[in-house]
Amino acid sequence: MASTPSEGPWFEHRLRVRYGETDQMGRAHHASYVLYLEEARTRMMDHLGCSYSALEADGIGLPVRRLELRYREGAGYDEELIVRTRLEAMGAASLRFAYELLRAADGALVATGQTELACVDLGRTPPAPVGLPALVRTLFEASSRAEERSEGVTES
Repeated sequence: MASTPSEGPWFEHRLRVRYGETDQMGRAHHASYVLYLEEARTRMMDHLGCSYSALEADGIGLPVRRLELRYREGAGYDEELIVRTRLEAMGAASLRFAYELLRAADGALVATGQTELACVDLGRTPPAPVGLPALVRTLFEASSRAEERSEGVTES
């Protein structure tokens, strides 16, 4: 994957573990973490000025083609989590994001992850790969340049 930003700025999104996301032991079920990553990623893109729904309305999809998660500590019902998300790499038709999930109460690292998204044309059956729209590329490049100017600042 061609890489534009090697490490973009972290975007922070807070959420609470809901009862329905827990298992019999009262811990967030492993599948819930995939939803946490998706929620944080979509909020990040919306914050940058490019919502998923707007992309899809324009016929562009960003399906996940690779997902990696490493669980480090459990998260319990009603615990607040901070999901840190950043763009790691941008290819001609793909994006790769990195994640850190932290427990807000004590800062403990709960999980780390990575997703890779392909850019596809939803107007074709089946959807076919297509280059990233200029808007997406511009927003992430601008975000990376802003981070270089304000080192160490995170969004929340």
